[in-house]
Amino acid sequence: MRSKAIKVNESFALIQAQPEPILRAMSRSLTKSHEFQLRAERLLPGGVDSPVRAFRAVGGAPPFLVRAKGAYLWDADGNRYLDYFGSWGPMILGHAYPPVVEAIQKAAANGASFGASTPAEGELAEMVVSAFPSIEKLRFVSSGTEATMSAIRVARAFTGRKYIVKFEGCYHGHSDGLLVKAGSGVATFGIPGSAGVPDEIVHFTLALPYNDLDAVEAAFRAHPDEIACVILEPVVGNMGCVAPVPGYLERLRAITSVAGAVLIFDEVMTGFRVALGGAQALYGIEPDLTTLGKIIGGGLPCGAFGGRAEIMDLLAPLGPVYQAGTLSGNPLAMAAGIATVSELSARAREIYPELERVSAAVASGVAAEAEAAGISVITNRVGSMFTWFFTKDPVTDWESASASDTALFGRFHRAMLEAGVWLPPSQFEAMFLGTAHGDAEVEATIAAAKVAFAEDRRK
Repeated sequence: MRSKAIKVNESFALIQAQPEPILRAMSRSLTKSHEFQLRAERLLPGGVDSPVRAFRAVGGAPPFLVRAKGAYLWDADGNRYLDYFGSWGPMILGHAYPPVVEAIQKAAANGASFGASTPAEGELAEMVVSAFPSIEKLRFVSSGTEATMSAIRVARAFTGRKYIVKFEGCYHGHSDGLLVKAGSGVATFGIPGSAGVPDEIVHFTLALPYNDLDAVEAAFRAHPDEIACVILEPVVGNMGCVAPVPGYLERLRAITSVAGAVLIFDEVMTGFRVALGGAQALYGIEPDLTTLGKIIGGGLPCGAFGGRAEIMDLLAPLGPVYQAGTLSGNPLAMAAGIATVSELSARAREIYPELERVSAAVASGVAAEAEAAGISVITNRVGSMFTWFFTKDPVTDWESASASDTALFGRFHRAMLEAGVWLPPSQFEAMFLGTAHGDAEVEATIAAAKVAFAEDRRK
C-alpha cells in the first residue's frame, strides 16, 4: 500500500524565501521528493530540465523517481506508481527489461563512448531499414530534436527551397524554426512560440491546421516552388493523441509529390510503437524522410533520420550538408536499441495485437467510468497511444483539442496519482503502455478512475 504524500500548499518559491533556520525546520516535515525539488530549484530553472516535469499544468508537487521495473515506477519516498507515460513512449517493453539491461551492461564494460564508428551502428541500421522500407539510408543522432532539424536541413538542400510546412499542435523538438504553434510543453504552458527565436527564422515556417487539406493546398498555391518540405506527426502525440482523418496522409503524399516538396514523417513517437514499421506501415504511406526517437535506443538518448538515398547522400562526407555529433551512434544506445528492436521484430505478431487489446481495454474502461459519472470524455487512440480529452466534442486538430477542460484534467491527474497511477502531467500529451501492462493493471486503472470521477462529482 503506497503511503500518502504530504500535501504542501505553499509554492516552492515562497518556501525558498524563508530564512535558513525556518527552511531547515520546514524541510523536516517535507517528503524526500519535496526536499529534492527545493534543492533542484536553487540550481535548475524551475527545478527541472524539461518544463512539463514541473507539474505546473496539473498542480501539486512532482514526485522524484528513483527506479522503475516493468509497468511500475517508484519515487524517493517509496511510493509505487503504475506508469502510463513510459518515458514519453520508448519503454514499450517495460522498464529495466532484462535483455536491454544486459546489453547496456555488456557495452558499458567495453567503454561508454568512443566518438568513433562501431560495428553496432551498422547492425542497428540494418534492423531499422528492414522495418521501414521507405528508409534506404539513415544517420543516427542523439535526440528527436536533432533528427527533425537535420531532416529539414537536408530537405532544404535537396529542393533548394526555404519554406517549410508544419501543423498546429505538432511538436518536432525545440529547434528555432519548429517552435511555431507547437504542441507538447509549448501547448501545455500556453506559449505561442518561444522568446529568443528571431522573426527572420520563423518567417519561413508555415503553421497550418492539422487534418485540413484545403489549408495545405492553399499554402502551396501561395508559395509555388518555394516549399521545401512538409513535416508532421502522422499520428499526433503532442497535443494529445490525434489520428489523421481518412485520406489525409494519402493526399499529403500526392500534394508534395506533385510540388516537388519532401514529405517528412516525424515518427519519434509512432515509430515501432503503433506498428513495427510505424505509422507509415499502419497507413500504407511512404514518406521521403522519417525521423525516429528514443525507442530505437531502448530509451537511451538516441534518434535517427533517414529516407531516400538520393536525399541522404547530400550529407557530409558525401555531400555539402553538414551534420555531426560526438555521441551519435553511442555504443550504449546502439546496444540497447539492438536488444529492443530485436525483441520487437522477433515477437511482432504477438506483441502488437496484445498491445492493441490491453490499450483498448484500459482506454474504453476509463471512458465508460467517466460516462457513468456524467463527465464528458472523448477517447482518441491509435494502438498503444491514447488520450482522454475532457471535452464533449470530437478532437481532430489543435483547435478542438484546446477546448478541453484542463482544470478537470488536472484534478483527474492528481486523483489518479494519489491512487498510484501516473499519467502524463498535461492534457496535451499522449499516454503509452507497454508489454508489461496486463489485465491486473487495466483493472487497477479503471478502479482508480472510478473513484477519481466519483470524488470529482461530489466536489
